[in-house]
Amino acid sequence: MKSITIDPITRLEGHGKINIFLDEAGDVKNAYLQVPELRGFERFAQGRRAEDMPQITSRICGVCPVAHHFASTKALDSAFKVDPPPAAKKLRELMYMGYIIYDHILHFYFLGGPDFVVGPNAPPGQRNILGVIEKAGVEIGKEVIKHRAYGQRITAILGGKATHPVCGLPGGISKGLNKEEVGDVREMVDSCVEFSRFSLRLLDDIVLKNEDYLKLITSDPYQLATYNMGLVDEKNRLNFYDGDIRVTDQNKEEYERFPVKDYTEHIREHVEPWSFMKFPYLSSLGWKGLTDGPESGIYRVGPLGRLNAADGMATPLAQKEFDRMFETLGGKAVNSTLAFHWARLIELLYASERAKELIEDNEITSDKIRNRAGEPGEGFGVVEAARGTLIHHYRVDERGLIEKANLIVATTNNAGAISMSVRDAARGLIKGGKVDDGLLNMVEMAFRAYDPCLACATHTLPGGMPLMVRVHDSEGKLIRTVKRD
Repeated sequence: MKSITIDPITRLEGHGKINIFLDEAGDVKNAYLQVPELRGFERFAQGRRAEDMPQITSRICGVCPVAHHFASTKALDSAFKVDPPPAAKKLRELMYMGYIIYDHILHFYFLGGPDFVVGPNAPPGQRNILGVIEKAGVEIGKEVIKHRAYGQRITAILGGKATHPVCGLPGGISKGLNKEEVGDVREMVDSCVEFSRFSLRLLDDIVLKNEDYLKLITSDPYQLATYNMGLVDEKNRLNFYDGDIRVTDQNKEEYERFPVKDYTEHIREHVEPWSFMKFPYLSSLGWKGLTDGPESGIYRVGPLGRLNAADGMATPLAQKEFDRMFETLGGKAVNSTLAFHWARLIELLYASERAKELIEDNEITSDKIRNRAGEPGEGFGVVEAARGTLIHHYRVDERGLIEKANLIVATTNNAGAISMSVRDAARGLIKGGKVDDGLLNMVEMAFRAYDPCLACATHTLPGGMPLMVRVHDSEGKLIRTVKRD
């Protein structure tokens, strides 16, 4: 059996490879996305001071540190039985919108977008931000860089640092906003709203008006009919910072809805021997392998998963784009993996609009930004990371130390769907052993749409990893093998 290896895969956070196995006819028998890295954050969190966790876990990833920071902070709110003041919640959410803004801009223009703006079959050296600038123009490139910097600037003003924030505390936040900072943030978010609308027009002009691209988006190799998961508010509208976890089925009907404290009743994790990622699934349906459809417990999170799990958006401009996407792509649940890119830009617009609402709220400058923490115990925190639903779960002992920690991160939630998307794209695109760089890039497009963060995703519940050491003598003869399962 012939095999093809894409190693390393490109334009993502972390390290991975794809192994494609062909049968005698040169068609794809199977394909695997393998993640060779492992990081045991859950184990070395044990024994740490609970209040250090928002800083420790933000170091899991330099791309989505704000998501880990606030999932951790919210878990501490829960563990120490304290509800932050309204102003603190609004400040946290405002900072979170800054993170979503810079992260979604990063993915669309730097990582995923080049496949469409430059083209999936363009030379590899052009499928990057430089190729986007060359195709779209230097002025657009300047706007991309400027508005991504705006998102980071908002995060820095509120979080103390642009990349690894230090503001989250049990019961609140360490820093408020003054009137000068309010003015600065207002100017930035106003500009981000307009840039988001421009980005959606760019998607229209380059992707949706291109008949070949539209056929690619709706083609069979990129379809996957899973369940969908995301946070929603009381009206079932998307919410990045707070709400219940909602699961919808392949017809966009509600299947489950639950608070994060009940996640262990609804989510289980499966392990495969060929990857350090775990594979979550809905416990009510069980693990049926890497298959989609109503009998499979595999679900999707992230931009497309969130929009499928929600009934709408909480801001007017984003709601119009939400309606347009579903009308264009079939009305009910959108199952096209490549539609993640469209959903991501709708979320960029929502985050910009929501940031504008928050910065214009009079309470945003209140100095009542922290409540006193209570006695420690068990705590649960959930946010919508840019890549999907992120859960932190801590058990804190009477000394305020972490006794046990569990994290289910966004890319882990998507592990099963990503694996199936890579496999199905390979099967649909590679026929008769005919393979070229453009086809392999189109296979990579299947995982790239999810914007996976493998650095976040690779961890094990006990924090251990398999290990085999072979000791050879000076002549190369094997004299001893030491193994740890």
